Amino acid sequence: MTIKLYGAALSPFVRKTRVALALKGVEFESVHIDPTNFPEGYEKISPMKRIPALEVDGQYLPDSAAICAWAEKVNPEPALYPSDAMDLGRTIWFERFVDYDLAMRCTFAVFRNRVLMRLIGRECDEEKVQRALEQTIPPLFEYLNNELEGREFLVGDSMTIADIALASQLVNFRHGGESVDAAKFPHLAAHTERMHALAPFAKTIEKESGFVQKVLGGQ
Repeated sequence: MTIKLYGAALSPFVRKTRVALALKGVEFESVHIDPTNFPEGYEKISPMKRIPALEVDGQYLPDSAAICAWAEKVNPEPALYPSDAMDLGRTIWFERFVDYDLAMRCTFAVFRNRVLMRLIGRECDEEKVQRALEQTIPPLFEYLNNELEGREFLVGDSMTIADIALASQLVNFRHGGESVDAAKFPHLAAHTERMHALAPFAKTIEKESGFVQKVLGGQ
Protein backbone atom coordinates (compact mmCIF):
# COMPACT_ATOMS: atom_id res chain seq x y z
CA MET A 1 0.00 0.00 0.00
CA THR A 2 1.43 3.36 -1.09
CA ILE A 3 0.35 6.26 1.11
CA LYS A 4 1.02 9.96 0.58
CA LEU A 5 -0.07 12.79 2.88
CA TYR A 6 -0.36 16.17 1.19
CA GLY A 7 0.03 19.18 3.44
CA ALA A 8 2.18 21.83 5.12
CA ALA A 9 4.01 21.53 8.42
CA LEU A 10 2.38 24.42 10.26
CA SER A 11 -1.21 23.42 9.48
CA PRO A 12 -2.99 22.19 12.63
CA PHE A 13 -5.13 19.88 10.51
CA VAL A 14 -2.11 18.32 8.83
CA ARG A 15 -0.44 17.99 12.23
CA LYS A 16 -3.52 16.25 13.61
CA THR A 17 -3.39 13.64 10.87
CA ARG A 18 0.36 13.17 11.23
CA VAL A 19 0.05 12.55 14.96
CA ALA A 20 -2.86 10.14 14.46
CA LEU A 21 -1.02 8.23 11.73
CA ALA A 22 2.12 8.08 13.87
CA LEU A 23 0.20 6.69 16.84
CA LYS A 24 -1.39 4.13 14.52
CA GLY A 25 1.97 3.12 13.10
CA VAL A 26 0.84 3.97 9.56
CA GLU A 27 3.82 4.88 7.41
CA PHE A 28 3.39 7.52 4.73
CA GLU A 29 5.27 9.84 2.42
CA SER A 30 4.87 13.55 3.13
CA VAL A 31 4.22 15.74 0.09
CA HIS A 32 4.58 19.47 0.78
CA ILE A 33 1.74 21.66 -0.45
CA ASP A 34 1.97 25.43 -0.21
CA PRO A 35 -1.56 26.54 0.82
CA THR A 36 -0.91 29.99 -0.65
CA ASN A 37 0.06 28.54 -4.02
CA PHE A 38 -1.59 25.21 -4.75
CA PRO A 39 -0.05 23.21 -7.62
CA GLU A 40 -1.96 22.86 -10.85
CA GLY A 41 -4.44 20.01 -10.71
CA TYR A 42 -4.59 19.85 -6.89
CA GLU A 43 -8.39 20.16 -7.06
CA LYS A 44 -8.41 16.58 -8.36
CA ILE A 45 -6.92 15.53 -5.03
CA SER A 46 -8.87 17.94 -2.83
CA PRO A 47 -11.94 19.49 -4.54
CA MET A 48 -11.99 22.49 -2.18
CA LYS A 49 -8.19 22.94 -2.42
CA ARG A 50 -7.54 22.35 1.27
CA ILE A 51 -4.96 20.48 3.27
CA PRO A 52 -4.43 17.78 4.30
CA ALA A 53 -5.35 15.22 1.68
CA LEU A 54 -4.42 11.55 1.58
CA GLU A 55 -3.55 9.40 -1.40
CA VAL A 56 -3.78 5.63 -0.98
CA ASP A 57 -2.87 3.57 -4.02
CA GLY A 58 -4.19 6.23 -6.37
CA GLN A 59 -7.37 6.97 -4.40
CA TYR A 60 -7.75 10.36 -2.72
CA LEU A 61 -9.26 11.34 0.59
CA PRO A 62 -9.44 15.05 1.56
CA ASP A 63 -10.15 16.42 5.05
CA SER A 64 -8.37 15.59 8.30
CA ALA A 65 -11.45 14.08 9.98
CA ALA A 66 -11.98 11.70 7.06
CA ILE A 67 -8.31 10.72 7.03
CA CYS A 68 -8.25 9.99 10.76
CA ALA A 69 -11.43 7.89 10.47
CA TRP A 70 -9.77 5.94 7.63
CA ALA A 71 -6.70 5.35 9.80
CA GLU A 72 -8.90 3.95 12.58
CA LYS A 73 -10.25 1.29 10.22
CA VAL A 74 -6.84 0.49 8.74
CA ASN A 75 -5.23 0.04 12.14
CA PRO A 76 -7.75 -0.13 15.02
CA GLU A 77 -5.08 0.03 17.72
CA PRO A 78 -4.65 2.18 19.63
CA ALA A 79 -8.31 3.08 19.36
CA LEU A 80 -8.86 6.81 18.89
CA TYR A 81 -12.66 6.50 18.58
CA PRO A 82 -14.69 5.03 21.49
CA SER A 83 -16.91 1.98 21.04
CA ASP A 84 -19.64 3.37 23.28
CA ALA A 85 -22.28 5.18 21.20
CA MET A 86 -22.54 8.31 23.35
CA ASP A 87 -18.79 8.56 23.81
CA LEU A 88 -18.30 8.22 20.07
CA GLY A 89 -20.83 10.98 19.44
CA ARG A 90 -19.13 13.25 21.98
CA THR A 91 -15.74 12.57 20.43
CA ILE A 92 -16.99 13.56 16.99
CA TRP A 93 -18.62 16.66 18.50
CA PHE A 94 -15.44 17.81 20.22
CA GLU A 95 -13.39 17.22 17.07
CA ARG A 96 -15.86 19.29 15.08
CA PHE A 97 -15.96 22.02 17.75
CA VAL A 98 -12.18 22.27 17.79
CA ASP A 99 -11.66 22.05 14.02
CA TYR A 100 -14.21 24.73 13.26
CA ASP A 101 -15.03 26.96 16.22
CA LEU A 102 -11.74 26.95 18.14
CA ALA A 103 -9.67 26.97 14.94
CA MET A 104 -11.37 30.15 13.75
CA ARG A 105 -10.09 31.95 16.85
CA CYS A 106 -6.78 30.33 17.84
CA THR A 107 -5.44 29.54 14.39
CA PHE A 108 -7.15 31.82 11.89
CA ALA A 109 -7.23 34.89 14.13
CA VAL A 110 -4.08 34.59 16.27
CA PHE A 111 -1.66 32.32 14.40
CA ARG A 112 -2.63 33.51 10.94
CA ASN A 113 -2.00 37.14 11.81
CA ARG A 114 0.99 36.75 14.10
CA VAL A 115 2.84 34.17 11.99
CA LEU A 116 1.40 33.38 8.57
CA MET A 117 0.85 36.97 7.50
CA ARG A 118 4.43 37.85 8.38
CA LEU A 119 5.74 34.76 6.60
CA ILE A 120 4.15 35.93 3.36
CA GLY A 121 5.21 39.54 3.84
CA ARG A 122 1.90 41.01 4.95
CA GLU A 123 0.92 43.03 8.00
CA CYS A 124 -0.42 41.47 11.19
CA ASP A 125 -3.89 42.68 12.16
CA GLU A 126 -3.14 42.91 15.87
CA GLU A 127 -6.56 44.41 16.56
CA LYS A 128 -8.14 41.20 15.29
CA VAL A 129 -5.75 39.16 17.42
CA GLN A 130 -6.61 41.10 20.57
CA ARG A 131 -10.32 40.85 19.89
CA ALA A 132 -9.98 37.08 19.69
CA LEU A 133 -7.85 36.90 22.84
CA GLU A 134 -10.15 39.11 24.86
CA GLN A 135 -13.61 38.28 23.54
CA THR A 136 -14.04 35.12 21.48
CA ILE A 137 -11.42 32.69 22.80
CA PRO A 138 -12.09 32.85 26.59
CA PRO A 139 -15.66 31.41 26.41
CA LEU A 140 -14.42 28.48 24.34
CA PHE A 141 -11.53 27.86 26.71
CA GLU A 142 -13.92 28.02 29.65
CA TYR A 143 -16.18 25.40 28.06
CA LEU A 144 -13.25 23.05 27.40
CA ASN A 145 -11.81 23.68 30.85
CA ASN A 146 -15.11 22.72 32.48
CA GLU A 147 -15.36 19.58 30.36
CA LEU A 148 -11.86 18.55 31.44
CA GLU A 149 -12.40 19.09 35.16
CA GLY A 150 -11.47 15.89 36.99
CA ARG A 151 -10.60 14.22 33.69
CA GLU A 152 -7.40 13.36 31.86
CA PHE A 153 -9.11 13.26 28.45
CA LEU A 154 -12.10 14.95 26.85
CA VAL A 155 -14.06 11.69 26.47
CA GLY A 156 -13.77 8.46 28.43
CA ASP A 157 -10.60 7.16 30.03
CA SER A 158 -8.27 7.16 27.05
CA MET A 159 -7.03 9.54 24.39
CA THR A 160 -9.29 10.10 21.40
CA ILE A 161 -9.04 12.04 18.18
CA ALA A 162 -10.74 14.90 20.04
CA ASP A 163 -7.73 15.29 22.33
CA ILE A 164 -5.36 15.21 19.36
CA ALA A 165 -7.39 17.80 17.45
CA LEU A 166 -7.48 20.13 20.47
CA ALA A 167 -3.78 19.82 21.19
CA SER A 168 -2.96 20.44 17.54
CA GLN A 169 -4.87 23.72 17.41
CA LEU A 170 -3.15 24.85 20.59
CA VAL A 171 0.26 24.25 19.00
CA ASN A 172 -0.64 27.03 16.56
CA PHE A 173 -1.83 29.18 19.44
CA ARG A 174 1.61 28.62 20.97
CA HIS A 175 3.37 29.49 17.71
CA GLY A 176 1.36 32.71 17.77
CA GLY A 177 3.02 33.66 21.04
CA GLU A 178 0.15 32.69 23.33
CA SER A 179 -0.58 29.96 25.86
CA VAL A 180 -3.50 28.72 27.90
CA ASP A 181 -3.66 30.70 31.15
CA ALA A 182 -3.25 28.05 33.86
CA ALA A 183 -4.68 30.39 36.49
CA LYS A 184 -7.95 30.81 34.58
CA PHE A 185 -8.14 27.47 32.81
CA PRO A 186 -6.12 24.98 34.88
CA HIS A 187 -7.67 21.79 33.48
CA LEU A 188 -7.25 22.86 29.86
CA ALA A 189 -3.68 24.01 30.54
CA ALA A 190 -2.81 20.67 32.16
CA HIS A 191 -4.37 18.74 29.27
CA THR A 192 -2.38 20.80 26.77
CA GLU A 193 0.87 20.21 28.64
CA ARG A 194 0.28 16.44 28.77
CA MET A 195 -0.61 16.20 25.10
CA HIS A 196 2.26 18.35 23.89
CA ALA A 197 4.68 16.17 25.89
CA LEU A 198 3.72 13.10 23.82
CA ALA A 199 6.53 12.11 21.45
CA PRO A 200 4.67 12.81 18.15
CA PHE A 201 3.72 16.29 19.37
CA ALA A 202 7.01 17.10 21.14
CA LYS A 203 9.10 16.32 18.07
CA THR A 204 7.00 18.36 15.67
CA ILE A 205 6.66 21.29 18.10
CA GLU A 206 10.44 21.48 18.50
CA LYS A 207 10.99 21.41 14.74
CA GLU A 208 8.22 23.89 13.95
CA SER A 209 9.13 26.29 16.75
CA GLY A 210 12.70 26.52 15.51
CA PHE A 211 11.46 27.36 12.03
CA VAL A 212 8.93 29.94 13.24
CA GLN A 213 11.45 31.69 15.48
CA LYS A 214 14.11 31.72 12.77
CA VAL A 215 11.79 33.24 10.19
CA LEU A 216 10.06 35.73 12.46
CA GLY A 217 13.37 36.71 14.01
CA GLY A 218 14.51 37.86 10.63
CA GLN A 219 11.48 40.09 10.05
